[in-house]
Amino acid sequence: MIGNLTPVFAALGDDTRWAILVRLGEAPASASALAKEFPISRQAIVKHLDVLARAGLVESQQRGRELVHRALGGRLSDVARELERIGEQWDARLARIKKLAEG
Repeated sequence: MIGNLTPVFAALGDDTRWAILVRLGEAPASASALAKEFPISRQAIVKHLDVLARAGLVESQQRGRELVHRALGGRLSDVARELERIGEQWDARLARIKKLAEG
């Protein structure tokens, strides 16, 4: 398992954070730039970015005077693989239950 998925799901469970992550997937941006695109304050954007960063979904890099944020697609790929593995386990369990029920 790739570790505790709870922070990832908590981060992705908020519509605004999801929208910010999708936007950062298109191109890196600063909190100020994102605040111009979203109907929330720069401070709220920063809080959402902090949650996404703690979940390992976003990283930040200093560029001159700006802190630029970008989405980390690799983390989402890891989560997708883990969910696939869990799904396969459930499929196998359900197949065994079906076999026992029919046998």
